[in-house]
Amino acid sequence: MINNEDVQFPNNRLINGSLVCPNCGKIYLVENGIPKFATAENYADSFSYQWNLHRSTQLDSYTGFPISRNRLFNVTGWSENLEGQIILEAGSGAGRFSEILAQTGAEIFSFDLSSAVRANYKNNGHYPNLNIFQGDIYNIPLKEASFDKVLCLGVLQHTPDPENAFKSLVKYIHPGGEIVIDVYRKDLLSLMQWKYIFRHITKRIDKKLLYRVIEVAVPLLLPFSRFFRMFLGRVGARMVPIAEYSHLGLPSEMNKQWAILDTFDMYSPEYDYPQTVTTVARWFKGAGLVDISVCHGPNGIVGKGYCPE
Repeated sequence: MINNEDVQFPNNRLINGSLVCPNCGKIYLVENGIPKFATAENYADSFSYQWNLHRSTQLDSYTGFPISRNRLFNVTGWSENLEGQIILEAGSGAGRFSEILAQTGAEIFSFDLSSAVRANYKNNGHYPNLNIFQGDIYNIPLKEASFDKVLCLGVLQHTPDPENAFKSLVKYIHPGGEIVIDVYRKDLLSLMQWKYIFRHITKRIDKKLLYRVIEVAVPLLLPFSRFFRMFLGRVGARMVPIAEYSHLGLPSEMNKQWAILDTFDMYSPEYDYPQTVTTVARWFKGAGLVDISVCHGPNGIVGKGYCPE
């Protein structure tokens, strides 16, 4: 049910108003085109801050590079034409993958726990096949077993319980449907990253203060990171306690903004739980999925599986 007071309907989309659950009578606000099924303050506050500050930084349409497009299709193996399919995207951030998914022609339902959904809406709200809402991965307000594909990239490790977050997503695949995730890798090399040394302190620092410190430190450290990457590759880049993306071919200023954004992303989240291949494979098998593939990928561990017909 919809309360249509102060409501406009461009493309049949509710802009401001409320939604009422017909079963329990609970009322959910819709503000600036975004239904809100989650509380305003939660463990994802750092992501609210970073994605509204860096709304366009990682969008392909902004950088002019197909970085997000390549990652999405290389990881999933999906066709770029998905018309007629319904896709659930969990943890949209500012919408770097939402933008690409919307261009496939599929009907997309994309959510995030944080207010990054505002950035996603500003970036991609013009796509009529993209439905954005603020929601909790453990309590998604959609019909179960109703999606052809479920996608969750770079999110599960930042939840309080990654395994149960994964199990929650599996419930929304219909028989024959597919789920694709990636999660940070847990091994000796990854655990030696600077962030796992400093995160216990940095995640407790005021977000604005932490961002200001990173904003000053990153430009000073970037030349050292580039130098070590040049001679030692990815291992060399990790010798400096910042993120750095010169290997992507980004112009200097864009590289700096990506580095500031992802360095903040390293040190600010409340949770960061990397996983092993064995653990992720156990999740998929335990969920009863079939045709399972779990392997190392560009951003950690990639897992794919299908719901039995």
